[in-house]
Amino acid sequence: MTEKVQGIVLDWAGTTVDYGCMAPVRVFLEIFGTLGIEPTLEEVRAPMGRLKWDHIKEMLDMPRIGKLFEERMGRPYTDRDVDGMHAEFEPMLLSILPQFSEPIGAAAQVVEQLRGQGLKIGATTGYNDAMMAVVAAGAKAQGYAPDHWITPDSVGGRGRPYPYMIFANMIRLDMGMPRQVVKVGDTASDMQEARSAGAWAVGVVEGSSMLGLTLEEKNALKPEELRERAELARQQFIRSGAHHVIDRIEDLPELIEVINARLAQGESPHGD
Repeated sequence: MTEKVQGIVLDWAGTTVDYGCMAPVRVFLEIFGTLGIEPTLEEVRAPMGRLKWDHIKEMLDMPRIGKLFEERMGRPYTDRDVDGMHAEFEPMLLSILPQFSEPIGAAAQVVEQLRGQGLKIGATTGYNDAMMAVVAAGAKAQGYAPDHWITPDSVGGRGRPYPYMIFANMIRLDMGMPRQVVKVGDTASDMQEARSAGAWAVGVVEGSSMLGLTLEEKNALKPEELRERAELARQQFIRSGAHHVIDRIEDLPELIEVINARLAQGESPHGD
């Protein structure tokens, strides 16, 4: 019997909800700003998708930000500093998350279409359980809900790039083998998570942190500028390990057929 895709594992912010992944961006800028450090958007977005404690640490490890921290504090940062910044991050994010749970484009309709074809719909995230409870409730009220979702809290804090959140979805939803699973996300860490799990890695450009635009900014760009930005994001996804890159979440059902054809030819995510 020919193998087919059995499960889809979707990211949340920047993939299915929160166009541009703006909620965490806003809070990262604010907590670093309280230290007198102004990160660039590129610095903020580079670790996006990881557990938020890890994200803060990775930013502090960046040479420019690390140097600024030492200049402000008179010493290098320690894990205690990361703990303190993370303790500030969570309540700030929780206070604004209800505003950032709107589904991106036709994400809700796409999920219903795929579910109607017998596919299981899982989800992973860099948020913790408390954050996701807010996002999931807000998204569900607006028509979007996966069959199951997992945060790093449920896998011993081993978030992306570890594969364990994908594996937990696979076990809970009985998704078959890793090669029968498609992971869709908007960041480099999503692609790394998929690769670690042996699943198909798919980047989505529209609404992504990789594209790095709000909906208003995207609509204000001239078509040729948007094409250039989208192509840059596409190339970043490929460099990060994506097997495929789609323009919009609405393109996912067609891509599943492409991946099914690859599986029918004996291909796997390990084969490229």
